[in-house]
Amino acid sequence: MWQVYFKELTELMRDKKTLIFVILLPILIFPVLFGVMGLVLSTTTSKAMQEEHRYVIVNAEQAPQFAEALFYHKNFRRIDSDLTDTQQLIAGIRAGDFDMALVIPADFQQRQSAVEQSEWQLIYNQSSQLDFMFQYFNELMRKFTEDLQMTSLSQLGVDPQRLQAILKPVEVRRIDTADIRENIGEKIGAFIAYILIPICLMGASYPAIDMGAGEKERGTLETLLICPVSRTAIVLGKFLTVLTTGLATTLITVVSLGVWTALISSFAGLDVVANVMSSISITDLLLIFLMLLPISAIFASLLLAISIYAKTFKEAQNYMSPLSFVVLMPLVAAILPGVNLTTTTAMIPLTNVALAIKELVKGTVDYGLLMMIFASTVVLAGALVAFCVHWFQQEKVLFR
Repeated sequence: MWQVYFKELTELMRDKKTLIFVILLPILIFPVLFGVMGLVLSTTTSKAMQEEHRYVIVNAEQAPQFAEALFYHKNFRRIDSDLTDTQQLIAGIRAGDFDMALVIPADFQQRQSAVEQSEWQLIYNQSSQLDFMFQYFNELMRKFTEDLQMTSLSQLGVDPQRLQAILKPVEVRRIDTADIRENIGEKIGAFIAYILIPICLMGASYPAIDMGAGEKERGTLETLLICPVSRTAIVLGKFLTVLTTGLATTLITVVSLGVWTALISSFAGLDVVANVMSSISITDLLLIFLMLLPISAIFASLLLAISIYAKTFKEAQNYMSPLSFVVLMPLVAAILPGVNLTTTTAMIPLTNVALAIKELVKGTVDYGLLMMIFASTVVLAGALVAFCVHWFQQEKVLFR
């Protein structure tokens, strides 16, 4: 078995494609990809925050104080228009003549004097995910509404100084018992698992295809089978090689991301991120690696079994493509709000490991559940390895 393992590992290390998939991608491409995504998101958000929004205001004379505040806001620019009808204003926004229209009722001042509620219309395209325009408008409206409240209360003979106590008799101040690590870990812990587990799958995919379907295409599988080595030793040697490459890819990715995160944090002044990363102990990192070990074994056995069954390299790739979707679905479930690590979720494959990694990052892991997850994952991995060994014994599979 070990002779087969070292033989396969040596051949993989001589292959440039293996070096690219296992070493180059985790060290450079993945961190650069994540960095570019972060840069694009940051640039897009910054641009959206600084964007100037053209607006049309109808009946501005009814609320001169608000109209003036909107006019002098740095993110708004008034456009003169004779349009007053709602449908015409919608058509103007769709045509790109302006970005927003505010319709103030013609009887607003009359209603305000009578202490009656009035309805304003804010017309704009709400499909943008970065809706800073409404955020800025809402801030102005809040200040304007507070001034109106003070005026109305004065008209009714109510002391404006007691406005806050009248409108909100009880103020609730929340005190968070979670520390910074727990708060950030709750937000990014599941995403770390969402990155690491698919990388385990990706790192094992190419070697598995090469050692199964690739051997069939090259015609070297028959030569290997006539060697004085049992088929069990052959398949276990191949399995260990695939497992090694999957774990190596994951480890290199973790180290690379850690180094890049430390560098970016130091240059960008992200002390909170640096402090959270430094609070994760070596024990936590070892436990994360321990949780990934049986997961990598599951992937290695599945991928090797698929590759052994396939006739060609391309056929093996086609069979493995749906596996990535099957892997991602349980990981997406772990990201959903309200999904926590319990005795129930601890028995769901992949979801349990993702939730366990999140708890380890948060520093709130239940070691009893952690042992349950590890044990169940090891049992599943052992069953799949046994299936892979049995699968390799079948002549109809090897020579189909």
